[in-house]
Amino acid sequence: MRLDYSLPFRSASVNQEVEKKEPGEVTTIYNEFEVWTVNTGGKTIHAKRMPGFFRTFKDRAQLALWLPFFFFPYVRWNDKQAILFDIDNRQFHFFSLTVLPQDIWMLSLILLVAAMTLFAVTSVASRVWCGYFCFQTAWTDWFTWLEEKIEGNPTARRKLDEAPWSADKLKKKGLKHLAWAAIAVFTGISFSVWFVDAFDYWSKLIHFQLPMVGWVVLIMFFFGTYILAGFLREQTCFWLCPYARIQAVMNDSQTILPTYDYTRGEPRGKIRRGGEVVAPQGDCIDCFQCVQVCPTGVDIRNGQQLGCITCGLCIDACDSIMDKVGKPRGLIRYASLDELSGKPAKKMYQHPRTLVYIGIIVIALAGIVWGLTHLGSLTLKVMHERQPLYVSMSDGSIQNKYEFKLLNKTDKDFQVKVTALGGIKDQVIIGAESNPVIHHGRGTAFTIFVKAPKANINEDTTPIHFHVEGLEDPSIFAEYTDRFYGPKK
Repeated sequence: MRLDYSLPFRSASVNQEVEKKEPGEVTTIYNEFEVWTVNTGGKTIHAKRMPGFFRTFKDRAQLALWLPFFFFPYVRWNDKQAILFDIDNRQFHFFSLTVLPQDIWMLSLILLVAAMTLFAVTSVASRVWCGYFCFQTAWTDWFTWLEEKIEGNPTARRKLDEAPWSADKLKKKGLKHLAWAAIAVFTGISFSVWFVDAFDYWSKLIHFQLPMVGWVVLIMFFFGTYILAGFLREQTCFWLCPYARIQAVMNDSQTILPTYDYTRGEPRGKIRRGGEVVAPQGDCIDCFQCVQVCPTGVDIRNGQQLGCITCGLCIDACDSIMDKVGKPRGLIRYASLDELSGKPAKKMYQHPRTLVYIGIIVIALAGIVWGLTHLGSLTLKVMHERQPLYVSMSDGSIQNKYEFKLLNKTDKDFQVKVTALGGIKDQVIIGAESNPVIHHGRGTAFTIFVKAPKANINEDTTPIHFHVEGLEDPSIFAEYTDRFYGPKK
């Protein structure tokens, strides 16, 4: 009996069928993984869950990233929600920090950092975001975990799908979809409470008093989560996610990603009892475990494909098989194509494109840090009257007019005191004697005049430094430098 290499893939898994050929020909073993093609949605992929380093890392990474999504909105700070995107009042609260629309440029920098980080990581290690952190990957993984707990292992799930409807099937399917629906509802609620007070939202939800927009958001997230994670699954990655399309242009032969060592693994073949080898054989024993654990149904041995999300689960599966057959690990491993072909691998700092990404990230982070450290509770903008620049008064003094615009970033109204440093000797501020009140969360404008004796004006323009501070709390202040205009000398 000799090994048959007439077909590219054969499997030793269960559910085998034997095709009898003419006398003298070799018997070929088939199963559902025998001839692999990309799943275009015609069937449901029931991936096998196997323990291993990358499975453990994947689980922990998903929990570390997404548990805060569910629980952070319930953290309180000074009797308020610690993190709140208050769209109604156009404010973002982060503990004691309040960011208003005027500081939206920092959000742009944050989005830039996120995008550049994604690009930099992709250029070095391909789609690790998709494999370990993406919300679609995480929710699909949780949905399929529940599916396995309720319906059984992949083989049992496939049999249940094909079986006629019965009380047992209806019970299992109903329980599964009920669990999925619970996660989908909780996901919609968890998203909503980032934008409104969490406890107030729950109270309104329980009493069916949510506003129309609240119900619309909840229903959209319910159906979106339920359909994307429960039914579309890997099809979302294949056909809906734009990142799956653009990531290919960010990879090159130096990018590290799960790769099958073709030289070591080929030609494939089964292990015979007693270790009998009747033909040249590589380390791949054609067990198809790498395909069965893949959440997108990819056969990594066919090379890099659109469906590979770089999760490394195929590495766990292959390493476990190599341990059992007494062969070294790494038949499938994280490696670059250049490494597999024997070329020297570059370090991360040797990738010019990655260095550009990192440079942009550093600049953007510096801008964010500067913005946060200079945010303050009060901002001041002063606009000098342009027509006329100054007015000559009847008493011989020169007067300039200024429009003050103050933005109060605190959560309370307070009065301010206006002073001027520098400027002209014996200058007088008119219009701020009553200590104007500035309102919380929005801008307040008022006009002041600065008058100075003409005899003390030595220049056409003289710098004047305005200082505005809280009447009761001088630690809240803002400053602005403008000019005082006088007659030409």
